[in-house]
Amino acid sequence: MLSRLAARRTSPFQVAKTSQWVRYASSGKPRTRLPIIPLFAVAGASGAAVLAYPYVFNSKASVAETPEVVFEKPRKKTRSKEVLQDPLGSQHAQVKKSWEQPGVYAWGSNAGRVVAPDSDEPVIKTPRRIGYFDGQLLRDLKLDREFGAAVTEKGDLVQWGNAFAPNTAAPVVTLKGKGLVKIATSKDRVIALSSNGSVYSVPVSSADQATGEKATHSSWIPFWSGSASISYRPLTPQLGWGEKVVDIKSGLEHCLLLTSKGRVFSAASSTESFPSRGQLGIPGLTWQTRPKGPFDQPHEITSLSGHTIKEISTGDFHSLALDKEGRVFVFGDNSCGQLGSEMKVEAPYVDEPSRLRVDKLYTGTNLRPKVTSVAAGGLNSYFTVDATKFQDRNTTEVVPARELGRIAAETWACGEGIKGNLGNGKWTHISSGPTKIKALSDLNEFDEKTNSVIPIRLSGLSVGNSHACAILDNATNVSASGDSSSDTNYGADILWWGWNEYYQLGTSKRSNVNVPTYIAPLDGCELGESTRMQITPRKTVRLGEGGSGRKASVEQRVTCGRQVTGIFSSA
Repeated sequence: MLSRLAARRTSPFQVAKTSQWVRYASSGKPRTRLPIIPLFAVAGASGAAVLAYPYVFNSKASVAETPEVVFEKPRKKTRSKEVLQDPLGSQHAQVKKSWEQPGVYAWGSNAGRVVAPDSDEPVIKTPRRIGYFDGQLLRDLKLDREFGAAVTEKGDLVQWGNAFAPNTAAPVVTLKGKGLVKIATSKDRVIALSSNGSVYSVPVSSADQATGEKATHSSWIPFWSGSASISYRPLTPQLGWGEKVVDIKSGLEHCLLLTSKGRVFSAASSTESFPSRGQLGIPGLTWQTRPKGPFDQPHEITSLSGHTIKEISTGDFHSLALDKEGRVFVFGDNSCGQLGSEMKVEAPYVDEPSRLRVDKLYTGTNLRPKVTSVAAGGLNSYFTVDATKFQDRNTTEVVPARELGRIAAETWACGEGIKGNLGNGKWTHISSGPTKIKALSDLNEFDEKTNSVIPIRLSGLSVGNSHACAILDNATNVSASGDSSSDTNYGADILWWGWNEYYQLGTSKRSNVNVPTYIAPLDGCELGESTRMQITPRKTVRLGEGGSGRKASVEQRVTCGRQVTGIFSSA
């Protein structure tokens, strides 16, 4: 069985977890999912059976007798229940600290005093906590080189950075009482979504918030109304009965709104410039041809009306939409091939959604693809695919019965790659089509519940303007009690790649990275050279030292922005 499983492709992720596999395999404790490790890795890691050859010499003849093979007995190790001096110990410590000390870590460019508001350092090379958010859970966080924005656990908007208020270092609560759940950012505005589906466009600048036109709101007191405390603009699409906006995404000049019925609306999201590269998905819509009314009024993308869209994403000047059937539609700027097709000099923009033919990537492979998620940022697009093995009658290759139905989870990228942001190991200015990120594709692990090998998918992708990270949906454990040294928590693996001029990858080096790579754990968890950063999946726990605080559902999430990166504790 082992030899057959070992023949499968092994990823860097799988090799990195060798010591973890050996520990669980030898401890006898059940584990739901185990990564597939090659035989040589298991043999190399199993240090319990060490051969010793004690030679006994005759003092008179000085002739060696036949050596006796002796197996060394396992050595006893003194271990702390909470801190183990091996990779698993680091993983356990990371999970433990994420619950005891929730907050925000940030790194990268500090030109706008965003990642370190109280510091004049130009760059922050490794993850550092933003003290204002210590002990806080956030609903969302977005970081840009010049400004930061967050949604508190109560649903209020918090803003900071030079673009917000150059003379104010500490974050400030701005938009209150709207029950916000998520935000997106453009060049100069924050697009905010409330729990009831209302969408607000808020200026980044506190000066604009103070001097701009303020909305009038009614009160529960009869015949009384008042003005909002800051200036903002409501974005109100024409919705049907029972329909509401459930997701928002924004590029530098445009935003997309996804409704509960799978419809998509687009709108201008910046006051500095009107979208002009087709990213709105409305053919012929320009500043000159726009209809009467607010310049940022939402427009339904009618070309998508025959499809139930379940996910949207935006880059700087392009857009992606994924429907429930696994089909991807792209529109906007294609100057670097970010729409998944070769750039045409005579037509660098596509102003109407067109289908990205992912099926052509699998021609003749006996694999039937279905796109499962999309992500975009800067001049890049990414998408994940479940490719199912089947017998294609148009090929001569015969697929063994045991392989039919097997799923290969793969990740693809397109667009700019000169800074390593394609993640495919190459440095290319533009792409003529999607390329596979091999380090994030065809990963597998063993599931003891089903007694079968299953694919390791991505649980999330976060994309900045030229760097990205992927969170693996690998086996995790957050139910360990800590009462035993072998009862250990461990989180989800996370890998980074792309531009690193401002240390936004967190490697503490400035060189760009063109393949997904691990970085060191967050502060206070570095227990060995082989440790790596992991983030904690959602769990209901008691916060604070020793679980002495309030009970809450919490997870760690990642946000990649323009030359900056952050990790936060999410409510």
